[in-house]
Amino acid sequence: MRDPYSILGVSKSASESEVKSAFRKLAKKYHPDQNADNPRAQEKFAEVNSAYEIVGDKEKRGQFDRGEIDAEGKQAGFAGGNPFGGGNPFGGGGRRSGGGQGEFSAEDILGEIFGGRSGGGGGTGPFGGAGSRSSQQSAQSRGSKGQDVNAALQVTLDDLAKKDKIRVELPSGKTLSVALPNGVTDGQIIRLKGQGEAGFSGANGDALITINIRKHSLFKRDGDALRIDVPVTLYEAVLGGKVTVPTMKGSVSLAIPKGTSGGQTLRIKDRGIIKRDGAMGDVLATLRIILPEDGMQDLETMMQVWRDQRPYNVRN
Repeated sequence: MRDPYSILGVSKSASESEVKSAFRKLAKKYHPDQNADNPRAQEKFAEVNSAYEIVGDKEKRGQFDRGEIDAEGKQAGFAGGNPFGGGNPFGGGGRRSGGGQGEFSAEDILGEIFGGRSGGGGGTGPFGGAGSRSSQQSAQSRGSKGQDVNAALQVTLDDLAKKDKIRVELPSGKTLSVALPNGVTDGQIIRLKGQGEAGFSGANGDALITINIRKHSLFKRDGDALRIDVPVTLYEAVLGGKVTVPTMKGSVSLAIPKGTSGGQTLRIKDRGIIKRDGAMGDVLATLRIILPEDGMQDLETMMQVWRDQRPYNVRN
């Protein structure tokens, strides 16, 4: 292995906080859960962990600086495995035996980054799943639950307006019916307990479903509401009238008040998508005045009269 200081990008005089900060940055960048399709990143992640096990441990760092151990933690001239403990790449987990009270192991820091202890099978990853793959495999070998699996689910705004279940296929080929949570957002992770890989103890991992909401041709989501642009004629804006507007629950007749300005937004209640509290959201219809394609000469003549005889100020 290369010099652990150069792997972490710190000098030999770097403080403990500088070393820890460098490790946090690199571990987050190369974590396997965020680089599933990049074997090189996973190799870098393992290299960074190994480097931190030397430089991040006060006792081992001193031994390395004095030439008593090499970059892999082996004693000088020692041809066997790691003399400091078994095969755990994190040095056996938990606090280091040689560190001070304020020191953190690689597992501790990964737990801080990804929302739980990375080792021991009980932590959570950056998407709400288990910790790193290496720690999951280690947990399985001790008889805990199996690995979590990840899948993506494409849904539409129409799906968010209904309570129907959506079918999703897992990497194993297994198909499940998923009930979307009220108010689900794009990128949200849904955890399906026990639908992941089987563990040695018989306890399955979970399935982590990432929700991807497709763009709609008419509507744009705005929190719990849906926005839509509604084209209206010049005479509808001036004289008032009714126009038909599509919603998630069929079309409605929307009343346009007399003297409506372009850009004014009217609310259509309870015709949008399901909110977090289970109630229906609204549709916000923004009126866009469209001028005619023909007959502009008459309109121009009338506007010239208005400009000369009936001027008004809209930019006070």
